[in-house]
Amino acid sequence: MTDPIRVFLLDDHEVVRRGVGDLLEDSGTITVVGQAGTVAEAAEAIERLQPDVAVLDARLPDGSGIELCRRVRLSAERTAVLILTSYEDDEALFDAIMSGASGFLLKQVRGNDLVDAVQRVAAGQSLLDPAVTRSVLERLRRQDAPDPLAGLTVQERKVFEQLRLGHSNREIAEHLFLSEKTVKNYVSTVLAKLGLERRAQVAAWKD
Repeated sequence: MTDPIRVFLLDDHEVVRRGVGDLLEDSGTITVVGQAGTVAEAAEAIERLQPDVAVLDARLPDGSGIELCRRVRLSAERTAVLILTSYEDDEALFDAIMSGASGFLLKQVRGNDLVDAVQRVAAGQSLLDPAVTRSVLERLRRQDAPDPLAGLTVQERKVFEQLRLGHSNREIAEHLFLSEKTVKNYVSTVLAKLGLERRAQVAAWKD
């Protein structure tokens, strides 16, 4: 017989913990080795118990299961983490993936699916949908991409913002207390630095 999967549960509602615990143990392949209702209790217990899987509630009164996940990745490296939440929250999903979680499930998940999820992450698999993974990678690429405006001086940025508003050279000159000739030179410089050909492209600029 293979050893049962050792699971730790974190949820601030005792009834939920007991219900999930009974559900998992009824599978015959999982044993619940510990439970906690606070992040502080869970952090100490998971480090001590080193379970195969930690099922963590995303939001608790004293902190976040996602933040705890980051600590678990350091103190219990062999422990896979499943984040369980009541909310379909893109930000929480992103944070869960970035914290090293192996999966992210809504509490509305069916019992059989939860058991399957625990078994899969215990076996080293990931529950992250490919579409979600692509979305996270794209967000990371956007974060890592250099700021195209970084090469503009303070005055050039002011001209850039005026161009985004669709203002003419005369309007920009009046607003910034510059001559039209100076503004024209600034406009040419801004377009060149951003690799643009027409001022209309600045007006259509997306952050």
